[in-house]
Amino acid sequence: MTTIVCCALSLIQTDEPQGSTLADLLLRSSPLAKGVLILLLIFSVISWAIIFTKWASLRKAERATREFLSNFRTRSKLSDVYLDSESIKESPLARIFLAGYNEITGQMGEGAARIRSMDAVSRVLQSATIAEVSQMERSLTWLATTANASPFIGLFGTVVGIVIAFQGLSSASASSIQAVAPGIAEALIATAAGIAAAVPAAIYYNHFLNRVKVLTATMDRFSLELLNLVERNYIKADV
Repeated sequence: MTTIVCCALSLIQTDEPQGSTLADLLLRSSPLAKGVLILLLIFSVISWAIIFTKWASLRKAERATREFLSNFRTRSKLSDVYLDSESIKESPLARIFLAGYNEITGQMGEGAARIRSMDAVSRVLQSATIAEVSQMERSLTWLATTANASPFIGLFGTVVGIVIAFQGLSSASASSIQAVAPGIAEALIATAAGIAAAVPAAIYYNHFLNRVKVLTATMDRFSLELLNLVERNYIKADV
C-alpha cells in the first residue's frame, strides 16, 4: 500500500515538486473520489472497532471457560457448580449450565421425586447453546461484508480516477504525464484504500470464526457431558 501511494505522489510531484503531499492530493481529488475514500474509511474504522472488541470478548470467554470446566470436573454436586457459575458468567458454558440447572431444579422443585423429562433439559441446553453462538457471531457479518465489498468500492474509485485521467489527457494541449497524473494518483489511492480495508477484515473474520467454532464444539461436548451426568446420577436423587 505504501509503495502504491508513493508512486501516486511521485506522479503529482512531477507537476508540483515542492508542494504536493498526500493531504494536498486528497484535497484536490474529485468529490466522487473523496466519497469513495470516506466510505472506505468508515468501513475500516468500524471493522477495527469490531476486531478489538471481539478479540477482548473472545479471550475473556475462553479464559472463563477453562476455569469453569476445571471447576465442573472437580465438583461432586451440581449445586456446587451452580455456585461457581454465578461468579464465572463470562463463560458461555457457565450460562448454558445455569439454564440447564434452572430447568432441572424447576422439575424437581414441583414435588416430583425425579426429573420428569430429560428431553426438556436437552432442549433447554440446546436453546442456550444457540443463543450463545449467536451472541459470539454478532458483528462478524460486518467483517465479512467489509472483506467482500471494500475491493469493489476501491475498484470503483480506480475507474473514476482513470476516467479523470483520460479527461485531463483529452483537455491538455499536449500529451504529458502532468495531464494524467492527478487521475492516475486518485485511481491508485482508491485501489490501495480498498485493499487496506478488506485485508484485515478478511483475516480477522476467519480467525474469529475459527475461535467461535472451537467454543461451539466445547459447548456441545459440555451439554452432552452434563446430560450424561444428570441421567446417571440425578434422575432419582436430589440435586
